[in-house]
Amino acid sequence: MGVALFDMDRTLVRRETASLYVKSRRDRGLGSWQDTARVAWWVAQYTMGVIDAPDVASRALMVLAGTKESDLEGECEALFRKYILPHISERARVAVAHHKARGDHLAVVTGASPYVARPVADYFGIENVVASDLEVVSGALTGRPVEPLCYGVGKVIRANRLARKVGFALREAVFYTDSYTDLPLLEAVAHPVVVNPDMRLSRIAEARGWPVEIW
Repeated sequence: MGVALFDMDRTLVRRETASLYVKSRRDRGLGSWQDTARVAWWVAQYTMGVIDAPDVASRALMVLAGTKESDLEGECEALFRKYILPHISERARVAVAHHKARGDHLAVVTGASPYVARPVADYFGIENVVASDLEVVSGALTGRPVEPLCYGVGKVIRANRLARKVGFALREAVFYTDSYTDLPLLEAVAHPVVVNPDMRLSRIAEARGWPVEIW
């Protein structure tokens, strides 16, 4: 039995789910074009690996302070059906089905929140989700993230927690991702696979002979 880890944004899903979330709020009159521009700037910084992730997460999550966790879960289920599902990659479906047929352990490993990631994982039939947890007190979000964020080295830390829980080692895994910011986890697994890579990751993949796939 092997291990297959999948990034979500621009890997399983062709778009950034943060942008789709802001679009969904704007369509319901709950956001503005300024919000869209702000998230687009953050996404660009994320792609370039120059973002201060904890600072951005703290600012972005302030809007959720006081939101009931159950309400956010429902909102993200609706987000998946209307906004995310049309951007699911067909080649991602094939890759996931391949690993499921092998009997591998599967996990979505993403910098997004578990509320966004869980509907995606459920759609693919992936049991495990490693994500950036949000602080919840008495059933409501505080607007603060739980450290470490599932980003950079933090993604390795959180993936290792799952590995210990489920009973595998990262050195046994294959990891599919698009982002240069995932380089620490790519270097920790046995089989890095680069999917729809950003420019910096594309150059690294070419230099190291890592397989590159377009989903």
